[in-house]
Amino acid sequence: MNKLFTRKNMTVLILFGIIGQIAWAVENMYFNLFIFETIEPNLDAITLMVQASGIVATVATLIAGTISDKLGNRRSFISYGYIIWGVTVALFGFLSPELFESVFRTDYKTAVTVALYVTVGADCVMTMFGSFANDAAFNAWVTDNTSKENRGRIESIIAILPLVAMLIVAGGFGILAEALGYTLLFLILGIVITLCGVAGIFIIKDKKGLSPSGRLLDIFYGFKPSTVKNNTPFYVSLIIMCVYGIACQIFMPYLIIYMKSYLSFSVIEYSVVFGLAIVLGAVINLFLGKLSDKFDKRRSMYLAAGIFAIGLFFMYLAKDLGKIPTLIIFGICGFVMITGYIYISALCGAITRDYTPEADTGKLQGIRMIFCVLIPMLIGPTIGNAINKAMNIPLTDAGADAMTTSFIPAPEIFLAAAIAALLILALIPLLQRVSAGKEKPHSTIDEGSAQG
Repeated sequence: MNKLFTRKNMTVLILFGIIGQIAWAVENMYFNLFIFETIEPNLDAITLMVQASGIVATVATLIAGTISDKLGNRRSFISYGYIIWGVTVALFGFLSPELFESVFRTDYKTAVTVALYVTVGADCVMTMFGSFANDAAFNAWVTDNTSKENRGRIESIIAILPLVAMLIVAGGFGILAEALGYTLLFLILGIVITLCGVAGIFIIKDKKGLSPSGRLLDIFYGFKPSTVKNNTPFYVSLIIMCVYGIACQIFMPYLIIYMKSYLSFSVIEYSVVFGLAIVLGAVINLFLGKLSDKFDKRRSMYLAAGIFAIGLFFMYLAKDLGKIPTLIIFGICGFVMITGYIYISALCGAITRDYTPEADTGKLQGIRMIFCVLIPMLIGPTIGNAINKAMNIPLTDAGADAMTTSFIPAPEIFLAAAIAALLILALIPLLQRVSAGKEKPHSTIDEGSAQG
């Protein structure tokens, strides 16, 4: 193993990576459902919460990343951030109209309105501390402690973690929520996140030689024309990640609802399809990740984007592909999509880290969030839901309990996502051109850095 990334660092990467991704997956999948089922089936409130969360996450990452650079400290932001993050998650499940009806001695309708706004605000607070700890400090810590010789492999692991978290959350949290209730479920998850933060105090070490740099005004550093000019490959790689993120957000928020309502899969069926696709895609990407460290990552993106787009296109066609059961067809197409999904995520992450100036790692995490989180979260679901509304597929008995109101997701969201994914192919030559003459995101492992 490369000396810059030890076994202890790998433990930190996996522990804090998976716990963080589970927390984000629960927020993305079950905080919405919590509002819908326990407060009011109000999709406008859910949309507001998603958009507000994206804005808060971006601003919080800009601030925390800059401060962590100024202090020369990632460890404290990660550890104490996770501790507070866990507390905010634990408290989320106690919010209810009944609580505010009792506290403010008001009518139930008013209490519901108050509960909706307070819940959106509570989610923003949770997101703020999660972004401090995970998006800003943890991501900067990973960049600090990796090198071009091992980033393809490390990013392959990082790219798999959100899918593993999604598998755990989609497969198990629904059953747990039904058995334990949201209050106890969020309380248990919050305790786990907090304990992870406590462990971080003892096991996380900052990169040796990491020293304070910059100033608070550096929060605007990434927006300066001179910064963009001096780091053009970094910004082009972020644009590619942005397009990839938009493609994902066009369909991903609706994927489980689509499988349940449009394809009429049972909970067990979509869990098996989802699970197998993730597991097989992850295994293949462990191999692909090692290869990406030996070849030009930029050229590998052609293959990754192609696989992703092909998988999405055939997911669009899955229900009309002959007499083979839709479950099998969709499972195979989903496996192809997930393989490309993980592969391109890993490549984009590795290339972006390769082009991140080491002295400015923290202060540029917020810029990364703008391209990788904020813009995709604002544009992708807007496109996806516009398509769903335009197709206006009516809600049937098969989808009566899905998280929707009068219409269900349409297969055309996968076609739109495939088209967006193909746009990446047009951006790769631009990345190659602007990075010409600069150090390339490609290296062959030499004897001095051979992995054991």
